Amino acid sequence: MADKLSIQNEMRAFDQKDRDFYDTLTEDERKKFSTFLMMKYGANVEGISELQEYYLIAHNERVNINFFDIAKHPKLQWLLCTTVSPGMGTQRHYWLASKKREGESRNRQINFLEQEFPHLNDQELEILSSINSRDQLRDHARALGWTEDQIKRDL
Repeated sequence: MADKLSIQNEMRAFDQKDRDFYDTLTEDERKKFSTFLMMKYGANVEGISELQEYYLIAHNERVNINFFDIAKHPKLQWLLCTTVSPGMGTQRHYWLASKKREGESRNRQINFLEQEFPHLNDQELEILSSINSRDQLRDHARALGWTEDQIKRDL
């Protein structure tokens, strides 16, 4: 099914709390599937302000906190994402772009994230860098098996 990994289909599964969606993906599809995109798109919906507020608060409470601490468990990340929807049908989700910081060069955190997530663009890497503290990224590097010397030198 070519459209299985379209953002519309993924967000429909997100809103319908389809907890089996990740299990239906083939190994190749799982490699292409991005729980980060679910996190990014899932927090933003069109509609009444109360619904928008609910999605944002629920996302912050359930998904955003320590999301990258479980990076080696994408199914668990997906399951967390499915807890956000209030079960009010399929919503129109959208990407909320962050502001570009003028004159800022790519720093070591961005370079680390780029190595870890080569499929993300510069804007997505900036977002990841801004929502994760330096200590969180260092903990993630340790979980990946980086030595303290590598962390000090490259992060």
